Amino acid sequence: MSITPYDRDRPELQKYLDEMAESGFTGVTMRVHDERGEWVGGAGVRKLGETAKPPANAHVRIGSNTKTFTATVVLQLVAEDKIALDAPVADYLPEFGLDPKITVRMLLQHTSGVFNFTGEYYDDGTFVAGIPATTAGQEWVDNRFKTYQPQELVRLALSKPVRFEPGTDWSYSNTNYVLARLLTEKVTGHSLADQMQQRILGPLGLSDTVLPEASDEIPEPHTHAYYRYEDAGRHETVDVTRQNPSWISTGGDMISTTQDLHTFISALMGGKLLPAPLLAEMCKPHPKVGYGLGVFVQDTGENGGTVITHNGGMAGHAALMYSTPDGSKTLTAALNYVDDAALSMAEAFHKATQRLVEEVFGGGQDGAADAAAPAQ
Repeated sequence: MSITPYDRDRPELQKYLDEMAESGFTGVTMRVHDERGEWVGGAGVRKLGETAKPPANAHVRIGSNTKTFTATVVLQLVAEDKIALDAPVADYLPEFGLDPKITVRMLLQHTSGVFNFTGEYYDDGTFVAGIPATTAGQEWVDNRFKTYQPQELVRLALSKPVRFEPGTDWSYSNTNYVLARLLTEKVTGHSLADQMQQRILGPLGLSDTVLPEASDEIPEPHTHAYYRYEDAGRHETVDVTRQNPSWISTGGDMISTTQDLHTFISALMGGKLLPAPLLAEMCKPHPKVGYGLGVFVQDTGENGGTVITHNGGMAGHAALMYSTPDGSKTLTAALNYVDDAALSMAEAFHKATQRLVEEVFGGGQDGAADAAAPAQ
């Protein structure tokens, strides 16, 4: 794998990255493809206590960007008439006793109403916990190498009250995409990892993109990720670069690089992975939050246009992925930080992404960073 050196010819972009490092991100790298060509920048450090900069094309856990890859595989199966987009999921996965009103489309668009196994935040401010691994603090640190089966995550979610009747509202739920994984595996008879390799990673040459399943390793090179918690009145910071991502499964378990994310989103938006009618379905936003099928569709304001995006974060790792609807202009980034139960970096993350999108795509941008909240 080649490591692209940083390009310093766009100081306005480098300034934002430097400010992100100053605001608390340990390491940031970003890649922009636009009418001026390719630009790669970085800031911060590869590892706390050291001075080495983040590798320009480092591997990062991409969190909920996994959903865009997964939705693409499901829609390819729709194109092949192996899955019907508006068929009941229960027709394919009868073993879970799902509400027959829940369709495949509802999984991909987060309109199923199924409880989020990583925990639900309600409008009144209450929180209902999901699996123990995501209750945060030392418990998450102590459980970060545990293996969860996707069926286990789904059954836990289904043991909780539904959020709303299927199709009547919108609420982000990682459970939807674990069900999409199981649906894909049932229909094809092969693992999602195999399907992803055959349908996306292999054809596009995404050799630095990995579905780790239950492996706690992350390929070199990479920037380190951290988690902070309180123990006996003291703050402890732990390196959580290695972790078993089976706790989030297809809600956000993939590993990639800024180069591979660029190649993927530009190919997807350029019509190389889906037939035009299904790409149009993917990019048709729900009226409540602008979510399509595995992507957010955002208006960049009167001076800009539309961007297709999905961001993601999980326990000290995060990734940004933005594209114009034709794939001609993209912004991809890898971020590492010190995570905690209070999600202390969330506001800085939101502000930084807004500013970057405004600079690269033009116009103000509201809401696309919401997809970047840590996966748990």
